Amino acid sequence: MLTDQQRQEAADAILKAEQTRKVCPQPSRTWPDMTLEDAYDVQRRWAEARITAGAKIIGRKIGLTSRAMQQASKMTEPDYGVMLDDALFYDGARIAAGTFIKPRLEVELAFVMGEDISGPGCQVHDILRATEFVQPALEIIDYRTEVPRQIVDTIADNAAFGAIVLGGRTIRPFDVDLRWIGATLSQNGVIEESGVSAAVMGHPAAGLAWLVNKLAPLGGGLKRGDIVLGGSFTRPVDISSGDVIFADYGPLGAIGASFE
Repeated sequence: MLTDQQRQEAADAILKAEQTRKVCPQPSRTWPDMTLEDAYDVQRRWAEARITAGAKIIGRKIGLTSRAMQQASKMTEPDYGVMLDDALFYDGARIAAGTFIKPRLEVELAFVMGEDISGPGCQVHDILRATEFVQPALEIIDYRTEVPRQIVDTIADNAAFGAIVLGGRTIRPFDVDLRWIGATLSQNGVIEESGVSAAVMGHPAAGLAWLVNKLAPLGGGLKRGDIVLGGSFTRPVDISSGDVIFADYGPLGAIGASFE
């Protein structure tokens, strides 16, 4: 367990890395006894600093939703981070690649909440009832610390969130079977990844139910208007300046973005 001063030092280091685009040492290397509780508190302190500087929280992201990623991270559950308004883009965006350190991109679904929801005991059907609409989304992930990373490093680093790109069609959560939404991800005209949304914990809303229950002991939950990234159903693709990305969700439309 870290002291308050150590937690603040870790948050400050990650914030500086984000601002300078130069990675900092992994917190777990500096403080080997760092716990998950420490890591989430470091994340909270980083977010508070960004909010103080003018950013606003627009929702949450959920990561480590695949069994393979959990095993690689020696975890038995997902993790989560916050999303800020200055990291929100839309279909057709031209994004400065230099905004990030080593960006990668994943295919996901975004849930926009129509009502507040809190736990404990939240289930997938509760999430679906509370969701106003679902739409395609891309998540840009980024690391502000050196690698290799422990899970506490990833969590402290806001669960590796970099940015979100929204696009495609909005759909009501009961209008389609959300488990079987497929997508292909093309980079510079070449399909690099494809997947189906059932790969996210069996149902893309399962991660949101987990998150609501996870936040319950902290007195938190999801609020009306929150955007929540449910987790990736493709492997991440490295991106750099000059890349053009196109994600095709079939009947749900597509998202395009370029990096310069």
